[in-house]
Amino acid sequence: MSTHELYTKAPTDPLWEVPASGAARFSWEYDEGRARLLALYQKGKDKQWDGATRIDWDIEVDPYDPLGTPDESLSLYGTRHWAKMTEKDKGELRRHYSSWQFSQFLHGEQGAMVCAARIVESVPDLDAKLYSATQTMDEARHAEIYSRFLHEKVGMLYPVNDSLQSLLGDTLRDARWDMPYLGMQVLIEGLALAAFGMIRDTTDKPLPKQILAYVMQDEARHVAFGRMALRDYYKQLSDAELREREEFVIEGCYLMRDRLRGVEVLENFGISKQEAQEYSEQSEFLHLFRKLLFSRIVPCVKDIGLWGERLQKAYLDMGVFDMGDSNLDLLMTQDEEIAEALDKQRFEAEDAERVAEIDAAIAAGADEERSNGS
Repeated sequence: MSTHELYTKAPTDPLWEVPASGAARFSWEYDEGRARLLALYQKGKDKQWDGATRIDWDIEVDPYDPLGTPDESLSLYGTRHWAKMTEKDKGELRRHYSSWQFSQFLHGEQGAMVCAARIVESVPDLDAKLYSATQTMDEARHAEIYSRFLHEKVGMLYPVNDSLQSLLGDTLRDARWDMPYLGMQVLIEGLALAAFGMIRDTTDKPLPKQILAYVMQDEARHVAFGRMALRDYYKQLSDAELREREEFVIEGCYLMRDRLRGVEVLENFGISKQEAQEYSEQSEFLHLFRKLLFSRIVPCVKDIGLWGERLQKAYLDMGVFDMGDSNLDLLMTQDEEIAEALDKQRFEAEDAERVAEIDAAIAAGADEERSNGS
C-alpha cells in the first residue's frame, strides 16, 4: 500500500525540494583528528544495529491505543467534546494522536538524515566527516523503523508539521557549515530526545518502548557530537557571529514550541483551529510536557557557548530558563543504560525459551525411550 493512501491529508507535492547552498569541503589531512571525536566515531561504528532484528516486530499493537499513554495527555481530555465521545471515538482519537506524534518523528528523522549527509559534505574536518557518515546511517535506520511502525502497526500517517518543516528549511538553506549542527543536532534532535524520553518512560506498551529506547541510544551520541564540534568552533567566533546564531536558536525554539500543539489532529475531528489552539494552551499536561521537552536543548545551548542576554530572556519567556542547569551527561548515560537493560531482558527471555525447548526435547526423548523399552 502506498504511503499516500495512509495520510490523513496527503502532501500537496510528493517531493519537497530545498535549494542547497554552501560549499562542499574536502580535507586532505587523513592522519590527524580530535581524540574525542575519533572515539565517538569508533563508538558509532561499534553500535550499529539492524532494526529488523533487534526490535521484536511480532509484538501485537492495538492501533486504537498504540502508546498506552494516559488520556490526560490528550488536549481534548476534560472538554465538552470529550464528554460526548464514545469509547470508539476516544480510541480513534488516541490513534490519530499516536500517528501524529510518530509521523513527526519520522519526518524529523528524514530531516536528520539529510542534515547529517550535509555535514559530511560541508564540514571542514575529516574527523567530523567520519562521524557524520555513521550518523547518516543511524538516521536512515530510525526513519525505517518509524515508517514501519506507522505502516504496519498504526496504519495512518500525518504530513509534516508546518513548524518542523520551516525549521528544517531554514537549517538546510543556510550556507554556513555549522548551521546543520545547530538546527538539527541541538534543536530538532534535542527536542526529539526529550519527546522520545517522555513517551518511553510513560508507555506500558513493549514495542514503542523498544523503538524509542534504541533510537535514543543512538541520538545520545548525535547530541554529544554536536556539542563537541560546536563548542570548539564557537570559541573562535566574534560577538556578532554568536548573536546571529543565538537569533537562529531563539526563532527555532519558538517554532519547536508551537509545533507541539497537535492542532491538526483536532481539526480532523471537526474542531476549529482557533478552538484547538485554545485547548492546547489550557492543557496542564501539555504545559508540563512542553517545558520538559526543552530539558535537552537549553543545557546544550548553554554548553556550546550561546548564552547571550537576549537568548536568556527568550528562555525566561518560555518558562524553561532553569533547564539550563540540567545534567546532559547524566541524561545521556541513562539513555544508554535503559537500552542495554532492554537488550538484557530480551536475551535472558530468549535464553530461557531455548533452555525450555531443550528440556522439552530431552524429556520427549526420554519418554520415547521408555515407551520403546517397554
